[in-house]
Amino acid sequence: MAGHSHWANIKHKKSKTDAKRGKVWGKCARAIMVAARHGGSDPATNLALQYAIDEARYENMPRDTIERAAKKGAGELGAAEYESLRYEGYGPGGVAVLCDTLTDNRTRLASEMRLIYGKYGGNLGASGSVAYMFEHKGVFTLEQEAANEDRLMEVGIDAGADDVSLGDGVWTVTCAPTAFAQVKSALEKAKLTLASAELSMLPTNLTTLSGDQLAQAMKLIEALEDHDDVQKVYSTLDASAEELAKLEA
Repeated sequence: MAGHSHWANIKHKKSKTDAKRGKVWGKCARAIMVAARHGGSDPATNLALQYAIDEARYENMPRDTIERAAKKGAGELGAAEYESLRYEGYGPGGVAVLCDTLTDNRTRLASEMRLIYGKYGGNLGASGSVAYMFEHKGVFTLEQEAANEDRLMEVGIDAGADDVSLGDGVWTVTCAPTAFAQVKSALEKAKLTLASAELSMLPTNLTTLSGDQLAQAMKLIEALEDHDDVQKVYSTLDASAEELAKLEA
């Protein structure tokens, strides 16, 4: 059951080096606003809002900022209207890249997405062109020292988790979206400190790149992540620890 995940390594390293906290909080606030608009400002009766708030808390977003975003989304305070759009395409070396966005201007965003994909050697595809390469999953991460393997597997699997893996000092627990709340509750009750908990899109197969192709693919992913309207970026990118170290040198 436990294994090594290069995908988790890449994602983890990116999160550890991302210093743009204000931009991250802006994306979290937007997700909270949209969830509250559709289901109200009470997370007890709005599961999507609870998920969005949890993600914001893992990013250390201030409580008052979270509450203000929820009120804006519910119409208690003024707020822009956002719609959810997904963009799919390919990057260098055939890497599949999937973007989930929230925008108030779909015409502008479509043009900007096409520009970003093209600038870094990729191509924007039609709806459904790469989404089939990913599975919707609940994903939890814990620092290696925060959990014992036997205990983590016992708690996670008993609660409905599909898999437990270790990569680069990080435990990753995955589950079906329907089991997300149950697994999260079980891990927290077992006093296992979570580094993150989110609903994500995991690649069913990985595309291994190196050298210039890897560098270009990473630039594409980072440019997409840096866009204000982009909430999440998922890819099939894989690389060895040695190749990643070269990029950081």
